[in-house]
Amino acid sequence: KTETYEEWAKALFTKEPANMKLLVVVDKLLTGFDAPSCTYLYIDKSMQDHGLFQAICRTNRLDGDDKDFGYIVDYKDLFRKVQGALAVYTSELDDSSGGSSPEVLLQDRLKTGRERLDEALEAICLLCEPVQPPRDDLAFIHYFCGNTEVATDLQEREPLRVALYKSVAALVRAYANIADDLTRAGYPEARIGDIRKEVNGYVRLREVIRHASGESIDLKAYEADMRHLIDTYIEANEPRRISSFGEVGLLELLARGGVTDAVGSMPEGIRGDRRAVAETIANNVRSKILREHLNDPAFYDSMSALLGQILADLRAARIDYETFLRRMADLAKSVHAGASDDTPAQLDTPGKRALFSNLKVALADPGPARVADDSNPYRVANVALELALRLDAAVKRQRPNAWRGVLAKEQVIKAALFHELQDEAAVERLFPVVKAQPEY
Repeated sequence: KTETYEEWAKALFTKEPANMKLLVVVDKLLTGFDAPSCTYLYIDKSMQDHGLFQAICRTNRLDGDDKDFGYIVDYKDLFRKVQGALAVYTSELDDSSGGSSPEVLLQDRLKTGRERLDEALEAICLLCEPVQPPRDDLAFIHYFCGNTEVATDLQEREPLRVALYKSVAALVRAYANIADDLTRAGYPEARIGDIRKEVNGYVRLREVIRHASGESIDLKAYEADMRHLIDTYIEANEPRRISSFGEVGLLELLARGGVTDAVGSMPEGIRGDRRAVAETIANNVRSKILREHLNDPAFYDSMSALLGQILADLRAARIDYETFLRRMADLAKSVHAGASDDTPAQLDTPGKRALFSNLKVALADPGPARVADDSNPYRVANVALELALRLDAAVKRQRPNAWRGVLAKEQVIKAALFHELQDEAAVERLFPVVKAQPEY
């Protein structure tokens, strides 16, 4: 029935907007309908007074940081009637209770746009003001990424980088809104050129910081799904490669293609400075370690310590720049793979490797969590390998469906671990590792 279809469509539009982004209606849903937040509204219908005002207000909900206002595409020249609609609306408002005025005012687009652009430029200028001279790319990397030799600096300065990314996004939006009307907005010609350079400079700085901190978007993991969508739904000419690196992340380039490819993929401002290259590589490795640490704490702790040692050797001039790059390439290969070169071949899944590396630490621990009385490293490795394989099999054999976050089901996993380890402290130490592994 028509009514059934309409109710289904309205529910989908309201509750699942990602599945119905565009809804074409005729004489429906402008009033008496709780529509989701819209960014664009196309009007091809004569309206006035309340109906016009309510239609306009479909786009004025600011539901996120990336939305400052909505857009209305008017095919009926209805904005000649907006003043009347506002007059009707405001005449019925009750402002006797005090507080802020409920008046709705029309504002000059260029005047408001200039104010927003000036505020965005001032905000990002203040954010970057503490950067020390000479204020080159390396100085900005130091300020927003911290000292590569301090393991916690990159994570602690994440709020600064987030503030930079948001400030640049706000600046780009403010600039784009009046980019074609800067002269009409009152900017002199000389200032227009300066503003364009400033915006481009901050956009470039954002990419440099993203690259240097390992926060640039790597789409490699989604390549197969994207290709399927493109091949299935989009018709186009054959693709033309414009970059020899495609969408490969810096860390993967370093691990797979070597130092030359990795350095060549960096922004020009970074690859021309050896210190900036060194810190960019170190920050990308550090970022990967921080992201993956919960999956295998013991392994990534050892990788973090090795990274610190390499950086200390470079800073103390115990190794030259070329040696540093070679050692970082080897480290990146291990970090990217989640395993070192000497990992036993039987450990063919991330879960098994995580159990193995953390068991080695537990076996060598002289504290209460020690699960074997042996200090020989070869004996420890053999015992850890045997235990890791047994634990992997036990967990996969005993795990209940959807066990994460359900106490009773998590106890089943812990019981399976205890059956093999016979040590409560070791179980508590290994359980978070098991919980973090998707294969379990």
